[in-house]
Amino acid sequence: MLRRVLCTMLFMGAFPSPAEMSQGHISVVLLGATGDLAKKYLWQGLFQLYMDQVSSGHSFTFHGAALTALEPGQKLMFDVLKKLACPPDEAPDRCAVLKDQFLKLSQYHQLKTAENYTVLNREIEALLRQEGLKEAGRIFYFSVPPFAYTEIARHINSSCRPPPGAWLRVVLEKPFGHDLESAQQLAAELTSFFREEEMYRVDHYLGKQAVAHILPFRDQNQQFLDPIWNRHHVERVEIVLKETVDAKGRTSFYEQYGVIRDVLQNHLTEALMFLTMELPANLSRTEEVLRCKLQALRSLRGLEKHSAVLGQYQAYASHVQEELKKGQDYVSTTPTFAGVLVQSDSLRWEGVPFLLTSGKALDERVGYVRVLFKNRAYCTQSETLRDAGHSQCKAKQIIFYIGHGALNTPAVLVSRNLFRPVMPKSSWREVVGQPDLHVFGQPLSDYYVYSPVKERDAYSVLISNIYHGRKDFFITTENLLASWAFWTPLLNSISHQPPRLYPGGVENQNLLDFEMVSGELAFTAAEPVELLNPDRSMPSDFKTIQSKFRQSPLVSAWSEDLISQLASDVEKAANRAVAGSGQFHLALSGGSSPVALFQRLARHHYAFPWRHTHVWLVDERCVPLTDPESNFFSLHNHLLQSIRVPYFNVHPMPVHLNQRLCVEEDGGTELYAKEIAALVANSSFDLVLLGLGTDGHTASLFPDSENGLEGTRAVVLTESPVKPHQRMSFSLFLINKARQVFVLVVGKGKHDITTQISRVGRQPRKWPISGVSPSSGQLVWYVDYEALLG
Repeated sequence: MLRRVLCTMLFMGAFPSPAEMSQGHISVVLLGATGDLAKKYLWQGLFQLYMDQVSSGHSFTFHGAALTALEPGQKLMFDVLKKLACPPDEAPDRCAVLKDQFLKLSQYHQLKTAENYTVLNREIEALLRQEGLKEAGRIFYFSVPPFAYTEIARHINSSCRPPPGAWLRVVLEKPFGHDLESAQQLAAELTSFFREEEMYRVDHYLGKQAVAHILPFRDQNQQFLDPIWNRHHVERVEIVLKETVDAKGRTSFYEQYGVIRDVLQNHLTEALMFLTMELPANLSRTEEVLRCKLQALRSLRGLEKHSAVLGQYQAYASHVQEELKKGQDYVSTTPTFAGVLVQSDSLRWEGVPFLLTSGKALDERVGYVRVLFKNRAYCTQSETLRDAGHSQCKAKQIIFYIGHGALNTPAVLVSRNLFRPVMPKSSWREVVGQPDLHVFGQPLSDYYVYSPVKERDAYSVLISNIYHGRKDFFITTENLLASWAFWTPLLNSISHQPPRLYPGGVENQNLLDFEMVSGELAFTAAEPVELLNPDRSMPSDFKTIQSKFRQSPLVSAWSEDLISQLASDVEKAANRAVAGSGQFHLALSGGSSPVALFQRLARHHYAFPWRHTHVWLVDERCVPLTDPESNFFSLHNHLLQSIRVPYFNVHPMPVHLNQRLCVEEDGGTELYAKEIAALVANSSFDLVLLGLGTDGHTASLFPDSENGLEGTRAVVLTESPVKPHQRMSFSLFLINKARQVFVLVVGKGKHDITTQISRVGRQPRKWPISGVSPSSGQLVWYVDYEALLG
């Protein structure tokens, strides 16, 4: 069959002679060949590859594979192949011949067992021997669910690899895991069968023409962009994918993943990287491009719960109940809409908000990347008389228009008052006309507008890049894990957060509009009462469940409200201390519990008297202060770098002396105790903030600690049951000298220990927290409802 195809193409003059065919044969195996993705995009993309490369010097065969038995599978596959179409600019006669040849070069296989893969390998080898062809390589395209990856990978590795000298390219479709842990597991399984250079993880957005042109655009327009592509000139960036369709028919997938995993963690993050990464010296060097992308990803500031606003279209719950056979009382917290504020700590982008937004059942279908520049101009001339090409008062923006929407085509738009961009004429053409069309409130005539000379489907672009071995258009293992490391903390923090309900479509009006407030996102309008789910009712602000906890005052609320109240109380304590003595000595514990408090203080308490505040550490892990495990490192990242506290008022614990960590002979504990005695009157802190561990420990005072639970030493070295084991900590003696002690306890995981502690007396060797009892000060407990009530 292959020989007949070659002869036909030689007769047509569309194929090289055998003497020219030195590049060898490529076998393409499409797994999941009868599935939806294959039907809609992949077979068409493979046909496009064949049309583009038929004269390249390679010969091809295409092997569709699925679990379906031979005869029904073959019928399903060829029903799809018969509907393949040529581009409009392809001559009909040539199209007909190419399509006929493509069908003859395609065959169906049932791939279900190890033996099936062995048989496929034999057939490929027999065909090559019969035709006298050298094998160049094999492409295996996994258009199957990720749970099937490992078994298929094992079969390919054991019995279907090409011979030495030929390459193997394995193409993987998302989702690549559900969170960091699952992505690490899947990556570990795949790397046991394939080398990194053999794996091509697809994000089809990298094949969208407008997205794929972001880096070339930046490279070709460096002379204009270098001065303005930075935090001094960019006001904000919007990366948006809106859909009018809902999740009906896909709720099984959506209940597991939601909109953030489905769109933001991959598609929109990839576009973000193209915008924020430093340009490599040579865009054609894949390694440099991937290195710069990874560097940009790692420079992103960590996401928190308040970095996002979430929504769910109103009919989603009924769709889930219907499709997944859930009861009427089933409540889903899966977001179908999300807006996320992303920020970078790189020197170029620090302080610039990047807004990533996507959702289903919205008012329009559109995707775009919009870079909005600051406008410092004041123009005396009236707006109607301003010339778009010269007036500096018109909006300045660059838009990579992904598709659909008002333009209904991929496009690059540059405001005329910025610059006329350099665009490759072979692939992009300038668009003129359409005077009545408006984009972001401006007539199209205010922009230089370019659209592709030839529109190409994203999968056709990516399949071409797989053929050419262009790894920079795909997701490496390292980049994948870095992306999940960035998104997983947010996903964990919102996993039980009820999303805002919205009706869907144009009826949404301004219900999903959101704004940036002090580094956080919030909806601009209140949620209408008629959309609220009655099951979501919850205690109101600071409801007092009990007035006391262990004979001390108790403040209890939902976590977010509790943190807000605690931050206010800390500020009040600071103002009282400064009014009385001119300074405020605040000692803060480490761990995860106070992070939300640090962020609240940094973003909402601008009147806090930081200039007169001394910040101390209650405890520290015996690691360098630059180590992410360090309590000081966390304090710096979440609070200190965002406030104006004098450098000499910050007092980290001296755990790193003489190039070693927490060695008794170095006297770190004595040094800290002396510093406290020298600066803090009577070593009595104005406020000490503590947490509570699930074993009853507080600060770094653990059950049965040899140091710190008894005696009069102020600062001690202790041992933790978990790594890093060595710690430095305030003793109970020093804690109990404080004027005020606040204990913060949050999360359902603390419910059991909270209940236990409420029932025991003073037993510090068993429950160190029970030994906290200021001798002449006040103890206040701040416990959220989940910890208190379970």
